[in-house]
Amino acid sequence: MKKYIFLTFLTFLVVFSTSAQIQYLAGPRIGLTAVEPGLLANILKKDVKLFSDENRESWDGTSLGQYGSVMSQYGWQWESRFADGGDIVGLVEWIALVGGMEKGLFLPSISSMVGIRTSSGIEFAAGPNLSLGGIAMVIGAGYNFRFGNLNLPVNIAFVPSMDKTYDVDAEYSQGEWIDPDGDPYNGDEYWSDPVLVNDAYTVTHPTGARVTVTVGFNLSK
Repeated sequence: MKKYIFLTFLTFLVVFSTSAQIQYLAGPRIGLTAVEPGLLANILKKDVKLFSDENRESWDGTSLGQYGSVMSQYGWQWESRFADGGDIVGLVEWIALVGGMEKGLFLPSISSMVGIRTSSGIEFAAGPNLSLGGIAMVIGAGYNFRFGNLNLPVNIAFVPSMDKTYDVDAEYSQGEWIDPDGDPYNGDEYWSDPVLVNDAYTVTHPTGARVTVTVGFNLSK
């Protein structure tokens, strides 16, 4: 057991301390997103429909908002460098992803992230994320595993939950046609005024935080 731990630790040091040319890692991305309980998880579990008015209703007394979900991701990363410090470069990354296709959904998102990448393949970045849930901040980190000319960048990104507030209009019953004397020909008929059934109210639901792990493929030139 001690020998196994030592070899594992030695391998870790070799992999993460190897210095190499800093690679361009643009290319395809596939991955998984874990979503905590919230609006997105409800949509992924098809408890509510995308763009449905059900999102505006209260979750009291239901299982809505109690369970998380998981979805696949597929997309592409573009990147450019704005600074080169030898062993560290500054990067601007654009990541476009489509999630939920295995569930019959099309949930696009795009992130613009600014960060750094080291010659050992470690990187950190942050920036805005735009999805159907709105605009949020995304924070990411990653490491590039190299196998000859093949780069396998692995990244993990975190998008915090946001609260979305919905205004629900007051609900009125339809007016009734009133004929006081039962004679439909004397002109005293009229429509009654609508009656208030439910007052207007607001409801706030969290979107649910998201953690995404992606793997890329890239060949060194």
